[in-house]
Amino acid sequence: MIKIKLKDGSIKEVKSGISVLELAKTISEGLARIATSAEVNGEVKDLRYRLQEDANVNILTFDQEEGKKAYWHTTTHIMAQAVKRLFPNTKLGIGPAIENGFYYDFKVDKPFDEEDIKRIQEEVNKIIKEDLEITRFTLPRQEAIQKMKEQKEDYKVQLIEELPEDEEISFYQQGEYIDLCAGPHLQTTGKVKTMKILSTSAAYWKGNQDNDSMQRIYGISFPKASMLEEYLTRIEEAKKRDHRKLGKELDLFFFDETAPGMAYWMPKGLKMMNILIDFWRKEHEKRGYMEFSGPQLNSSELWRISGHWEHYKEDMFVLTDSDGKEQALKPMNCPNAIKIFASKQRSYKDLPLRFNDIDVIHRNEKSGQLNGLFRVRMFRQDDSHNFITEDQIGSEIKDIIEIAKYLYGIFGLEFELTLSTRPEDYMGDIELWNKAEDNLREVLDELCGKNQYRINEGDGAFYGPKIDIKMKDCLGREWQMGTVQVDFQLPLRFNLSYIDKEGEKKTPILIHRALFGSFERFIGIISEHFAGAFPVWLSPIQVRILPIADEYINYANLVKNELEEVGIRVEIDERNEKIGYKIREAQMQKIPYMLIVGEKEKESKTIGVRSRNEGDKGAMEIISFIRKIKEEIENHIN
Repeated sequence: MIKIKLKDGSIKEVKSGISVLELAKTISEGLARIATSAEVNGEVKDLRYRLQEDANVNILTFDQEEGKKAYWHTTTHIMAQAVKRLFPNTKLGIGPAIENGFYYDFKVDKPFDEEDIKRIQEEVNKIIKEDLEITRFTLPRQEAIQKMKEQKEDYKVQLIEELPEDEEISFYQQGEYIDLCAGPHLQTTGKVKTMKILSTSAAYWKGNQDNDSMQRIYGISFPKASMLEEYLTRIEEAKKRDHRKLGKELDLFFFDETAPGMAYWMPKGLKMMNILIDFWRKEHEKRGYMEFSGPQLNSSELWRISGHWEHYKEDMFVLTDSDGKEQALKPMNCPNAIKIFASKQRSYKDLPLRFNDIDVIHRNEKSGQLNGLFRVRMFRQDDSHNFITEDQIGSEIKDIIEIAKYLYGIFGLEFELTLSTRPEDYMGDIELWNKAEDNLREVLDELCGKNQYRINEGDGAFYGPKIDIKMKDCLGREWQMGTVQVDFQLPLRFNLSYIDKEGEKKTPILIHRALFGSFERFIGIISEHFAGAFPVWLSPIQVRILPIADEYINYANLVKNELEEVGIRVEIDERNEKIGYKIREAQMQKIPYMLIVGEKEKESKTIGVRSRNEGDKGAMEIISFIRKIKEEIENHIN
């Protein structure tokens, strides 16, 4: 007998050799029916995996991230099987599960057309109905290579040859289809209930443009048809909310091929950006943050000390000055914040020292990765670098998370915290890394509950582990937003110090943190979250005055002056158009309030108020309207 510890802490004694699926059945037949895979001592395994010794086991379902991946990974094999049945000469590339579904890359004689995709979809549905058993087997290295050569799968041969000599080489088979794969997979193809091909695109083998061109098919699958319907509805809604489309329609920003990955901000867009920045500044000043500004261009020597030259140079814009020395546009603000700290001797009484800045930074993102405001080459990160003592780590991180709660709450956004641990290319002493990770675990255990947060193994920065803030919008989409990083390394590399209570020099701890991520990306996200209908406090134009005819423009200007005197952002639509047309235009522009003025309003010194959300509000005195809009703004941001 062996002892199995389940996620809830309970212990089950079972026979050695029991499969994970059989274990799930001893817990609940219902759980066994919906299980997709399991974590065994932290590693994701098939349900067919056999337990030979005591272990910690967490049965996974589609509701969990790793469980979803097993479901989608299985579906990508079903799709590849369909392609091979219909187009036998196709060569297989790779087919991973991704954040929203999966894809498979194929080497084909000609790109797939609409009719091909229709046939592939029909064949996928047929394979699901066949309910083929999925089995796993392994082969010695040379036999595995020979098998793939026999199947004329050149890319699979290459993948095997690149594996370490001692790597176990596993395959999965369903019917006639065999694929090189580490798994995990479902038990049968029939476990997939509904699948939809979403799109196709060109791709390169292994993402390298110097390699062969491939055809990529994206898809999604779910255990219920209703879940697929909800997803497709969400996708259609997301298209309507696309921030790039809204940016043009609302005169906020646009992109041009003359500056890839760098937005042109229109006056209204820049106004909104500055409103957001002013709000951010005010809230940080309240909490003891001090804003600074540093150079845009730094010598390569600075980046060599920080480690960015070794770990990040390919993503930097590198220049050569007139003396032949290399410099780089800064992709990060941390070395400049460090220079500010090091500009004079610091005392323990000064700490925490919180230096925030919103300088423009540049990153040489690959053109294929650029994506509107979500992935750009030039942006303003809402950065801060907090220098603290070791015993201030917990309290400082908690304070940062409290700021995040407040800032996201203003926009009605919910978030989760994730721990990202040491990457393979980490810099510095392993003991300091372990110490930093332990610090973050302690904070997260207290904030979220022990083991009640996700862990992204190996996804930390090269100089320290981090807490990532994952936000969900109104469509249920998850976004990587802010980050909080504990860094023991850079203060050592830059020889930073402060004087402690005993008069001795000590090395401070550095916390890197950004909460919005960047102002550009955050504006892109909330543009889609609000579908362009920004809350009144953030709208670049809060009020548009609509004169019924030209003779009421003077009265409109009197109203405008009164609103501007109290800080309300207002404009007049002076065009010689019918009032119905003006109202529709203002609605299309998502203006929060429209004020209609004509003879009746001029005589009574009132305004006709129309709300973007509530429609006609009737006549109102100007002072009453001012009181109403001011109250709405204050309630939103306080």
